[in-house]
Amino acid sequence: MFFDFFKKKEPQTNHTQERCVEAYDDIASVATFFKNETGVTFDKQTSILKNKLVTFCKQRDICSFGKLLEKVSFDKTLKQELIDALTTNETFFYREFKQIEEIVTLVKNSGARAEILCAPCATGEEPYSIAIALLEAGVAPSRFHITGIDINQDAISKAKEARYKERNIRNLSAAVLQRYFRQEDNVYALHESVKSQVSLKVLNLFDPTFKSIGKFDFILSRNMLIYFDKETKLKAKEILESLRKNANQAIFFGHADLF
Repeated sequence: MFFDFFKKKEPQTNHTQERCVEAYDDIASVATFFKNETGVTFDKQTSILKNKLVTFCKQRDICSFGKLLEKVSFDKTLKQELIDALTTNETFFYREFKQIEEIVTLVKNSGARAEILCAPCATGEEPYSIAIALLEAGVAPSRFHITGIDINQDAISKAKEARYKERNIRNLSAAVLQRYFRQEDNVYALHESVKSQVSLKVLNLFDPTFKSIGKFDFILSRNMLIYFDKETKLKAKEILESLRKNANQAIFFGHADLF
């Protein structure tokens, strides 16, 4: 005890911890990285992009955009979180319904089983809208299947849950809601009979392996190209066209997806 008291104390070593200085100015480098990864450009929304990125970094104790780019280069989970944070997924059932009606007519007239691609599918409203419209038109479940893809993992998770609020189902009639949904307070849960007609996958259109997804009779790609510059739009169009079974079948783009 006394020995411990009189024992000469070792001098304390002051280890200077490296302090990360906040640096959120080089927005261009992140914008370029994101465009190369996803095709999405923020040329006219740099202030929105910066606000989102600063919030994203601060929530994860990342002190600079340089550190962010360094981390996402090897951390796949963080990269997916960044993609999820910067891609929007606001949509609703029976959106731009005339195009869906056209697909229903084409499927009915073909007399064959139809493989349909919905890219992007966001939180599921669009592929499920197509499935409901086909079922409502008397098309047998065995005659069609829909594949929905999106780069946003969180959106795909929500699509698989298929639980929607009133704003998402506002275009559906009471009869359709009763046939295909189960109401739980203010949430509408989609029946399994519709969910089983749709496969959902997290995929990046510009990934080299994307084309292995297969070939399709009908392809919808609505309100995705609005986030691309002209060169990227043409590249996306070329990729989607390569997935058609019939080269003469037009792709259903959104009204805002101008080339």
